[in-house]
Amino acid sequence: MEPTVYIIDDDKFARESLEWLVDSVHIPVKAFRNGQQFLDFYTDKQPGCAVIDVRMPEINGMDLHLKLKQQGAILPVIIMTGHADVAMAVRAMKEGVYDFIEKPYNDALMLQRIQNALSYDIDKRQKQLRIDEIKENLKRLTPREKEVLERVLESTPNKIIASELNISIKTVELHRANMMTKMQTKSVTELARLALIAGLE
Repeated sequence: MEPTVYIIDDDKFARESLEWLVDSVHIPVKAFRNGQQFLDFYTDKQPGCAVIDVRMPEINGMDLHLKLKQQGAILPVIIMTGHADVAMAVRAMKEGVYDFIEKPYNDALMLQRIQNALSYDIDKRQKQLRIDEIKENLKRLTPREKEVLERVLESTPNKIIASELNISIKTVELHRANMMTKMQTKSVTELARLALIAGLE
């Protein structure tokens, strides 16, 4: 699915102007006149970024961003406003907004911010796919292989693992080989890196 820029702004002229700007550099774009229209349409499987005006009726830009967060969306959000102040910018960043830009904006600057957000989203989704893959591989391990994995990550020698689990060294080696195969790695260093990526303790 191609990354898309989602514009949410109740101002028809501003919305269409930004839509034209994004389209002029051949980036897929879709515009919405209010937050609810966007929420009814969007699912987090759709990559891209959202450019949201902060002052809109019913659901303002900050509230829309929070609703997306509550849904677990990872879509990067750029908040734009013609009434910017330091407090709003600080609040937006604390709430996890990717970027913040004042109206009237410079076209080149806006496009750069959008390109940065799209790159960030692609990178984050690729990392999440890798994490999901590692976690799926972990699920394929037997309980005994998981016990061996925990000890291998603690740099425990096979002899000690065998003693702790009350099994033979050859059985440890067999479990270890199966575990490494299922985790799709050939070295303990790479195994440790995968564990770190997946957030294993």
